Amino acid sequence: MTPSAGEDETTADVPPLLSDEALDELQAGLERLARAHGRLRSLLDAVVTIGSALELDVVLHAITDSARKLVDARYAAIGVLDDRGEFIELITSGFGADQFRQQGDAQLPHGEGLLSELVRHPAPMRVEDLGSDPRSVGFPEGHPVMKTLLGVPIAVRRTIYGNLYLADKRHGGPFTDEDEEIVTALASAAGVAIENARLFEQLRRATEEFQRRLLPGLPDLPGLGLQARYEPSTRAPRIGGDWYDLIHLPGGIPCLMVGDVMGHGLESATLMSRISNALRVIAYQEQGPPSRVLGRLDELLHDIEGGAMATVVVARLEAPAADGSRPMRWALAGHVPPLLVTPDHRARYLDAEAGGHPLGVDPSLPRPDHEVTLPPGATVLLHTDGLIEQRGESLDEGMRTAAQVAARHATGPLGTLCDALLAERAGSLQDDIALLAARLHTP
Repeated sequence: MTPSAGEDETTADVPPLLSDEALDELQAGLERLARAHGRLRSLLDAVVTIGSALELDVVLHAITDSARKLVDARYAAIGVLDDRGEFIELITSGFGADQFRQQGDAQLPHGEGLLSELVRHPAPMRVEDLGSDPRSVGFPEGHPVMKTLLGVPIAVRRTIYGNLYLADKRHGGPFTDEDEEIVTALASAAGVAIENARLFEQLRRATEEFQRRLLPGLPDLPGLGLQARYEPSTRAPRIGGDWYDLIHLPGGIPCLMVGDVMGHGLESATLMSRISNALRVIAYQEQGPPSRVLGRLDELLHDIEGGAMATVVVARLEAPAADGSRPMRWALAGHVPPLLVTPDHRARYLDAEAGGHPLGVDPSLPRPDHEVTLPPGATVLLHTDGLIEQRGESLDEGMRTAAQVAARHATGPLGTLCDALLAERAGSLQDDIALLAARLHTP
């Protein structure tokens, strides 16, 4: 096209400039798009966060924290309901959360007014002025004063599990349609995460029960007090290869055994069952020194299990002397040595220069036997290394801590001593703990 007279050829195809009003509208649209993209990314991050947790309590707290941050609210809570629609738990986040954790069930909502309506009619609810709404009743005494509310139900398998509440945006103003949409989307993902956590809890209880059923009960033996404990690690799955056992050999000789199969999970637990049963049979048949029992077990594992790796300690309590003391012969296969606690409140791990190599390395390698005389009232503890493992702490430090705890409880009830040792490791356990304790009665 030929430009008209007087028109510059260099500007003929340049579109007209946008007006200031049009530029402002374009800028506002771009900002809305950026905010929407940012909130969508935040929602996806929140879904990933709550979906990656398996502990129900962790999931519920992650949901409340994520919802509060997504809509920039000052307060968030999940009211968990029972089958009758009554509140049984309140998970809080933000302003007042610490106060409600301390007050516990006494501060559960009463399920009246707005709260009752959301229970009866599970659909998103927004209230712009709580102070003027006649339905604003049922909040527990001391509840923070709130001005605005956004409530969304959480369903698990089409059954209302609870309600998610948000109150008071930090910048002021009511909750928006966009807030409702994003919280509703989060609540949908929360239902899936809660169901997964509940299924995981059922699986964990079943695996723990399976593990405990693999462990034997302790017999009543004359002149000897016995206690045993098993504590699974806090890692999933909570099942592994730790075990304890005690058999009564002919002649009244107790044989104590504690072991740990390398690895974790169902495969390790199954192998543990086979190894512990084989060890029982060998110990009863051999009736010889512990080193011989471990040697025979190692040979069997190489022939049948292809050299499965495990650590074991075997200890025989020989016949008591006239003064009530009792010799103990023991041997190790790469295991933690026994912990000896005497009535004078002293405790030490029995020194073994050659702790022995684990089972599964080489059955032809020799293992030494060790012997110590236990005085009347002494306690000997066999355990797996989970008892002395702590993040950021060496095994030597863990052994010192266990010895100190045991020394403090040297003359108290044997069960109290065992519980104190486990309590010292309460929290996040890196590995399972199997513990077997035997105390000589005083004459």
